[in-house]
Amino acid sequence: MCRMTEKQGWSADRIPDLRERVYVVTGAGGGLGRATARALARRGGHVVLAVRDEEKGRRTAAEITAGQPDARLEVRRLDLADLDSVRAFADRLCADHARLDVLVNNAGVMAPPRTLSAQGHELQFACNHLGHFALTGLLLGRLTAGHEPRVVTVTSVNHRNRNAYLRFDDLDGARGYAPMGFYNQSKFANAVFGWELHRRLTAAGSPVRSVLAHPGYTATGLQTNGTVGLWRLVFGWIGNPLLAQRPEQGALPQLYAATEPGVAGGEFIGPGGPGELRGAPVRVRLAGAAADPETGRRLWELSERLTGVRYAVPAAD
Repeated sequence: MCRMTEKQGWSADRIPDLRERVYVVTGAGGGLGRATARALARRGGHVVLAVRDEEKGRRTAAEITAGQPDARLEVRRLDLADLDSVRAFADRLCADHARLDVLVNNAGVMAPPRTLSAQGHELQFACNHLGHFALTGLLLGRLTAGHEPRVVTVTSVNHRNRNAYLRFDDLDGARGYAPMGFYNQSKFANAVFGWELHRRLTAAGSPVRSVLAHPGYTATGLQTNGTVGLWRLVFGWIGNPLLAQRPEQGALPQLYAATEPGVAGGEFIGPGGPGELRGAPVRVRLAGAAADPETGRRLWELSERLTGVRYAVPAAD
């Protein structure tokens, strides 16, 4: 289990000048997304805050501009659990921007009661994976036109858990639903998608780089907003104040993945501390199962069928 340890002292102060670059950050209304958007705007990036709650997004934008009056921000509504909303968001964004430089697939939900999306998919799989899969595919043309373009997909250290696998015969949890088990499934899907996207983009000779990141254990609303039962108590009310790092620290791996010039496609960035729960960003290990080509092909084909979004990149050999 080898980990590369260069740049362990990396911080947001090392983000280069981002003027003339356009970033899209999902879930930018709070937590990791807000911290990511703030750091990008501070270095001159034009940031699109993709948020489900527009009022919350406007408050976030106001907070950022209060400390950075020249920040270039857009607040746009995006409900990743609703594929119609994803398409509407992508259509409007593409109409207004000839190019995009970086997409940060950050938003997510964690361990809610079993809920189905507008299209009938289990909520965590719909929001955390399918929505981002569709969004990335719909924006890929604009990203291809960008400057050193990247897609950063945020997964979790949980993608390595024993119950983190794709339940292809019960994706919606109808036969048996466990809140954290299905959260781990969605985070495993993020990891599989990020790696498979890297394989396909590389095979196609695309300039777009697919990079993975995870935030370790970070105190956000993810653990308390919608999480049920024991999980809310353990992760939210007990774990957050005692063990978790602040969103500004937890966002560093995805900021590194989105901005560091030397990052290559297929790299996975996470915290360098014990258990990858906290610490400065380093290159970390992707679970072997997440890089399995057959799993990647199967998830990709399923995701295209469920979302109706087909990518203009072929399958890698």
